[in-house]
Amino acid sequence: MDNGNEDHSRLEALKKFDESKAGVKGLVDAGLTSIPSFFVHSSETLSDLKKPTQNHTQTQSIPTIDLSGFDSDRRSAIVEQVGRSAREYGFFQIINHGISSEILDRTIKVVKEFHEQPLEAKEKYYGRGGGTGFSYMSNVDLYQSKAASWRDTMTVRLDAVTLDTVPEICKEAVAVWDREIVKLGEIVLELVGEGLGLCVGRFRELSCLGSRTMVGHYYPYCPQPDLTVGLGSHADPGLLTLLLQDHMGGLQIKSGDVWIDVKPLRGAIVVNIMSNDVYKSVDHRVLANMNREPRVSTAVFLYPSKREELYGPLPELTSKEKPQLYRQFTLTEFLRRFFTKELDEKSLKNFFKITT
Repeated sequence: MDNGNEDHSRLEALKKFDESKAGVKGLVDAGLTSIPSFFVHSSETLSDLKKPTQNHTQTQSIPTIDLSGFDSDRRSAIVEQVGRSAREYGFFQIINHGISSEILDRTIKVVKEFHEQPLEAKEKYYGRGGGTGFSYMSNVDLYQSKAASWRDTMTVRLDAVTLDTVPEICKEAVAVWDREIVKLGEIVLELVGEGLGLCVGRFRELSCLGSRTMVGHYYPYCPQPDLTVGLGSHADPGLLTLLLQDHMGGLQIKSGDVWIDVKPLRGAIVVNIMSNDVYKSVDHRVLANMNREPRVSTAVFLYPSKREELYGPLPELTSKEKPQLYRQFTLTEFLRRFFTKELDEKSLKNFFKITT
């Protein structure tokens, strides 16, 4: 087989798909009954997508933490739950977090509405150049990945964007969501910091809420969900991720050698955090959508705002018994590497790990 011709044909197919600006939704709207070959994942990736009908892992779930009374005498118990959940799972869901169900529902609704606009209304936002403001694309790692995933994504750089750059259809809801996420992020980071034994306000000193990126994923019906995924296995680049799923779910996290469904819970927000491997950076993925109803989720990644300062494990969290596991790096360096590699490549964390 001529691999050169095969690679050239694949690249041409990727370019044609990308230049259409229609995304995966465009393929579905065109009546596609089988997925293009560049969406087909390897047998290794697909081997554990099918789960047995009866398996002990089906009863597992990530912890759910009730934040009501976080500023009362319940605080120490909540801090203990947060710390234990972050150490054991790297993920947990929070309820009674202060964001109303109306705002949660509206946020999901506008992400869906943006993606379901006619192509002529959204194609001007299509692009993978990064930068600032608002954009829409299919697969951030389209040209780097071994296989594409069945989803489209809108992205908002919340720290850099002005509302003028956000489409009218979701402008107001995005602004409200950002305000609510900042307030909730402050609370969660305080609880996380206390769980690590840090001084109050330590994460605030590091401007950890200063840079925020929102993504709104749209997973349309996939005619062959057993051949692809909605989002490949990966670990998030931010210090903290706050994720809102719709009622359909699809998210899975890896615990040991098994994948656990993160079942949607009405009003809940999923939290993902990491710190020097004390709190785990957990691989997670999203299954392709086998239902006719499209699936939607939105996540906000929180980073420090000072991109050229050096970051690494906090001195308070390292000792002779718990040495620093990762070298220092700038946020610019970290994000550049994250966005110029395959999303599900496992080398990112290892790239910054200190070898002995």
